[in-house]
Formats: sequence, C-alpha cells, structure tokens
Amino acid sequence: MRSERVGVLFVCTGNICRSPTAEAIFRKRVADAGLSDAIVADSAGTHDYHIGEPPDPRSQDAAAERGYDLSPLARARWSARIFSAST
Repeated sequence: MRSERVGVLFVCTGNICRSPTAEAIFRKRVADAGLSDAIVADSAGTHDYHIGEPPDPRSQDAAAERGYDLSPLARARWSARIFSAST
C-alpha cells in the first residue's frame, strides 16, 4: 500500500447540501474499507454564502435516514489551501 495519503475534495456552490453529503458518504465508505489512514476527504463551496454554517437541515435529515451524519461538517469556501491541508 502507498505511504502517502490521497485527498478527495467534493465541491458545489454553497457547500451546504451536495458536497457535504458526498463527503460524508465517501468518508464512511472509505472507513468501512479500512482506508481512513490512506484517503482523506473534504468538501467546499465555490461561494462564501454559508461559511461556518452546518449543512442544510434537509440534507442532514435525508443523510441521517440513510445512516450518514453530516452534523460535524462545517462549511468552507474552496481554496488551494484545502488541497495542501488534506494530504
């Protein structure tokens, strides 16, 4: 197995529904596969509408119904810094 970590970034406009949902699902699948030490994930928005806010309650509810927890995911705006922080 590789010694370096792989980073995956999910991006959408405001980072309150699609990208945090994708991040949570991906993180759980990575963890279930035993690859959390090798793969990191994050999400971000292209706009700063919701920086620091939790994901949309409707997204949280839909994710929870399927066994995914979005509540600890604070929203961030995309920047090149995210790539270097993830690896």
